[in-house]
Amino acid sequence: MPDRIARDTNMPRIYVIHENDAWVEPLRDAFREFGLPFSEWFIDRRTLDLASVPPEGVFYNRMSASSHTRGHRYAAELTGGVLAWLEAHGRRVVNDSRALALEISKMAQYATLGRYGLRVPHTIAAVGRDEIVAAAKTMGAPFVTKHNRAGKGLGVHKFDSVDALERYVDGAAFEDSIDGVTLIQRYIEAPEPFITRVEFVGGRFLYAVQVDTSQGFELCPADVCRIDDAFCPVGETAPTSPAPRFRILEGFAHPIVERYRRFLADNGIGIAGIEFIRDGSGEIYTYDVNTNTNYNADAERAARVSGMRAIAAYLGSELARLEQHEARAA
Repeated sequence: MPDRIARDTNMPRIYVIHENDAWVEPLRDAFREFGLPFSEWFIDRRTLDLASVPPEGVFYNRMSASSHTRGHRYAAELTGGVLAWLEAHGRRVVNDSRALALEISKMAQYATLGRYGLRVPHTIAAVGRDEIVAAAKTMGAPFVTKHNRAGKGLGVHKFDSVDALERYVDGAAFEDSIDGVTLIQRYIEAPEPFITRVEFVGGRFLYAVQVDTSQGFELCPADVCRIDDAFCPVGETAPTSPAPRFRILEGFAHPIVERYRRFLADNGIGIAGIEFIRDGSGEIYTYDVNTNTNYNADAERAARVSGMRAIAAYLGSELARLEQHEARAA
């Protein structure tokens, strides 16, 4: 790939903006299956001439909040400029600059979710060691910490006392958020060790998947990770389970799906996974919006569905709509 963003072709095509080849491979396969023209813009070290004109096409933003963990420290910041450039030229962007702003800030996510009547766990944002501890004292145990700019479960630790948190932030294991903001959040205790992730493609409900959290919160459906430390978000032990960690829920229906749909539509998000947890009284708390959504292959094979094929079909329909518009204008 060239190190600058330039016109790939005179013909409209799908452009995938990303920084992780492994996560895009299933999407490449789906594009090829449907015979769709596509290019990739791997955003890391590039130049962007703001006086240039972007190519015609449909642009799918898959920038991740965890990009800095793969050595791409400024990929999200550069993507923000790229999206502004595309939008200034009227290009069709799926998961636009508004979506990116929510992807890289859980503070922004929670504030925006609340406008749609979506309950989020009580959360306090803090910058600095003393402020983190002070926030925890007002929160009350148990609580969790997490990074404001996260992904992959970054900074997620459960604490049963403020003393335990103080030892953590004073120790070598403490890792600050890349943006310097740590979130202290009320721990939601579920009656069963599950969370639910609701997937949307093209703004429409695709499916809901139940995720077993008994071994720690699932960090990425496409790349199962385990949190092997004393601050595991669901306890200090990680029992093994013969059941699959991911299971697509057949016939899932809940009024929250419509509220999620409105939230996505109003915030420039066409493709996303939204995660929620239920407490002992059945109350739903939404705690994560992932606009760089991935899918678990085993769960999809069992349910005979494919998120990446759905994305490819949706982007293909958007490209066809663009081509029809250009044909009418010619």
